[in-house]
Amino acid sequence: MGIANYFYNSTLRKYVALFGTYFNQMKIQRADNNGTVIQDMIVPISYAPFQKILARVTQDPKFLKGVAINLPRMSFEMTNMSYDPDRKVAPTRKLRKTGVDEEGGGRRFVYSGTPYNLDFSLYIMAKYNEDAVKILEQILPFFNPEFTSTVRLIDGLEPIDIPLILNDTTFEDLYEGDFEERRSVLYTLNFTMKGWFFGPERDKAVIKFVDIRYAPNTLANTTFEEFYSVQPGMTANNEPTTDRALSIDYSLIEFDDNWDYAPEIANTAPSV
Repeated sequence: MGIANYFYNSTLRKYVALFGTYFNQMKIQRADNNGTVIQDMIVPISYAPFQKILARVTQDPKFLKGVAINLPRMSFEMTNMSYDPDRKVAPTRKLRKTGVDEEGGGRRFVYSGTPYNLDFSLYIMAKYNEDAVKILEQILPFFNPEFTSTVRLIDGLEPIDIPLILNDTTFEDLYEGDFEERRSVLYTLNFTMKGWFFGPERDKAVIKFVDIRYAPNTLANTTFEEFYSVQPGMTANNEPTTDRALSIDYSLIEFDDNWDYAPEIANTAPSV
């Protein structure tokens, strides 16, 4: 059974890394009352649910201890995967890969991908609402409601467009115990990534010779009256040619060579 053959394209891992890359190296600045920038910082981001980050923060809400985590901070996680029937394509459609199979001389390909929607949540946590808003305003203008990147998911395949859609944004203050003491401000941004999953790589031999035979009718034992054949043509100097007499043997011509079509029409069957 074909589904039992092992393969791994690392596709899901790439989608998670792609999402994190969108929000990596984001900065905020803090200024004094005169508008002079006194602090310029990169907001760290990690793959984790906000509850895990919040638990570490609430151990020291006043940040008096020398802990390894401070706010503001961002985290994200993948929350759901679902099949997308609206983007379904023919499963027998083949996507050719660059390069030729060194052993068999064939072309590598994969069948068309299976569309899936990947749901992500991005969490922006800050001690002060102003810090969280500074991060939020660097994100929202790029999603109307989607932001599309062209990504090469599998080596040898053409890059494909991967849209990331911002579905909604929520805001809440998180407290622990007395409401007079604010713990953190949390903005949650929910996204949907329109991804594809591809099957294993397959090999198919390159067709180098086409033989067509014409008959006056479709009756049994009808004699063929004309023969038409096509093969690649290339001279010994690697120049394309349509003249078979000037061409080297077609079996020596590779797919990515500089060749041309060399047709021939005859009244007798060609010798292959």
